[in-house]
Amino acid sequence: MTAPSPVSTITFDERHSQAWTIRPEAAAQMQPSHPGDASYAKAADVLRTRRMDVVANVDLPLADELLRTTDVLVIAHPSEPRWEATTGLGSPVFADEEIDAVEAFVAAGGGLVVLAESEQEKYGTNLADLVGRFGVGIANETVQDYGSHRDGTPSWVLANVLGGERGTGGDLLARVHEACFYRAGTLTVDERADNVQVLARTSASASTPGAPLAVAVRHGAGRVVVLSDSDLFGDDCIEALDHQALWSNLVQWAGTAALAAADIARDSSAAESVAWKRLRDETDALRVLQEKDGSIDLAQHRESVVRGHVDAMSAAVAELAPAFPHEEEYLAAVREDLQGWVDGGFVKPDFTRSLEVFRPDLDRRDDVEHLVLFPMYTQNGSTDTRFEALIVHVPWPEWLAELEQARYDNAKFVPVTLVDYTLGYDSECAVLFPETVSIAGKPANHFGGIFCDREAERFRRVGSAAADLLGLNVPPDAAALLRSEQLSQDAYELWDLVHDRAHSHGDLPFDPFMIRQRMPYWMYSLEELRCDLTAFGEAMELEKRGQAYARDAQYAILFDRLFRFPVTGTRVRNYDGLGGQLLFAYLHHHNALRWTDNRLTIEWEIVADTVAKLRSDVENLYRDGINRSKLSQWGAAHDLVSRYVPPAAGSKWKAEARDYADIEDPRPYIDDVMPDEFPLSMFYSSLKQKLAPALERRPSKAAPAEAVAA
Repeated sequence: MTAPSPVSTITFDERHSQAWTIRPEAAAQMQPSHPGDASYAKAADVLRTRRMDVVANVDLPLADELLRTTDVLVIAHPSEPRWEATTGLGSPVFADEEIDAVEAFVAAGGGLVVLAESEQEKYGTNLADLVGRFGVGIANETVQDYGSHRDGTPSWVLANVLGGERGTGGDLLARVHEACFYRAGTLTVDERADNVQVLARTSASASTPGAPLAVAVRHGAGRVVVLSDSDLFGDDCIEALDHQALWSNLVQWAGTAALAAADIARDSSAAESVAWKRLRDETDALRVLQEKDGSIDLAQHRESVVRGHVDAMSAAVAELAPAFPHEEEYLAAVREDLQGWVDGGFVKPDFTRSLEVFRPDLDRRDDVEHLVLFPMYTQNGSTDTRFEALIVHVPWPEWLAELEQARYDNAKFVPVTLVDYTLGYDSECAVLFPETVSIAGKPANHFGGIFCDREAERFRRVGSAAADLLGLNVPPDAAALLRSEQLSQDAYELWDLVHDRAHSHGDLPFDPFMIRQRMPYWMYSLEELRCDLTAFGEAMELEKRGQAYARDAQYAILFDRLFRFPVTGTRVRNYDGLGGQLLFAYLHHHNALRWTDNRLTIEWEIVADTVAKLRSDVENLYRDGINRSKLSQWGAAHDLVSRYVPPAAGSKWKAEARDYADIEDPRPYIDDVMPDEFPLSMFYSSLKQKLAPALERRPSKAAPAEAVAA
């Protein structure tokens, strides 16, 4: 499968006579009988699956020309050739100006990973001078441990892996419990310093007990990792114990700062044009004159003023049309519908013709833009009908197009990002749906536009606040996701593609979306949760197939469901909130997460399998529902939720109180559902209070004066 583009660059320095290379052909020259003993090729491949571009530096000094295109610099065991088979390039001694350049690179936000060796002084390198700039020393020894070693070899020291840090800084030891240092030295560091974290030590039975083997240091805006052995990530050893997870964690942690600065560049000549700004502003001015149904009360507003706004809007659309040649038919229909609204006396707008020919689903090209003008109500906001004007951008990268074509066919799904918009979209609204458009009859249902950029921003904002507040053990790749606009947006593109498709796949009732049916709100909750659990399961499968980026979608689903959904919005029939409550309670019940000492810990080794079990429980409910009456299915669904989320006191729907005749149309019984049938737990009640600042999105646009007056 095509993989998403890299988001960071890892430079593996080979110009200073290193004993390791990421180039297989070079490893074969260095160690002809056993290239794996000189190769970091597997380590490089691990990083590439995690969207890092890994390159070898064979000809440039460590200076600005190299470092300005680097996010993380890896230096693995430089040595004189008399001690090791090396790359044969350059000297193992770093020039003073190189050490200065690396220190400045880190201070400015770069990452540095250094792999030292036992008996460090003999190798003829000044690597100790380099790491000394960051407060790290390399002791000249070889640790022996007769009590804690691997495969009967005392110099193969089993490390005492320590606890990781909490919050959005990233838990360097997530998924890491065992690591072996093969002929290691030890490190020295000021462990009292706030910027230092010891990751692993020798055991109490070692020749140097309790000494640091791996340390992480924050330096300025950047990060440094130093290890006292280089073998553990070589081709022969990286698949042993938890080395692969540790390697990935270290490099991703070191490079996280760079991801935060790499926002997505969105240039739009149309959005910068005078015509667009006139369309946007005239539409905003017209919006405040409209009644709830979108009409204009000419007894309250002068017709000439209203006509002036509409004429200006129509003229701006005509002026913008050449920039959107793929929308020629639609933009012509918009102008016709605007004129029809004027000619009809400004009654409730009917944009049937425009909606029929607005087909972004037929033009899913990466980076294509669409101009949108409709009278509509915005989701998650007011249901009043107002005109809205948008310029949207469609991200449709090759990897996403390939997934849709080969695995998740979804002809209506259109991921979009907002370029510029009128005031109605200055909200949490994250969708552009046909059913929101004002028309006389039934809306054409050709597309579903989902603003993945807005979802991703909300995820980063709320997820980061929750992670720090709860002291969550956030793996470095999840910490990177919480910082990176590109990574998080891509995660939502994948999530939305699969979720949207899942509504029409599986053991379903006749109307899979269930929106057109009147049901107890926990039924909607389970349907939305089922689709999210399906997306989570598919992301797990993609990860198993080597698409490591799919883990980002798993994090996004977990964090949004656990931390945002339950505490967002009112508690009146909050079906998305209930789905999050159920997921949290299920994971807690099955020990996949723990709340201890006012810190939340997710057991990353078992959480995915536990989510899969909940998915199975929900799918079994659906599968068995084909043989149940509607009332029995509603009751069984209530029982499933109640098993983990206690219903409200006084509920008439809980199993011991439920006493309804099983009639063909049980909808009247829905009136007995309490507005908050499944109240928030003490945990969530407190979380909602503490997360309040992060939950509130600040408007980015100021309303015009007449809107304030209205």
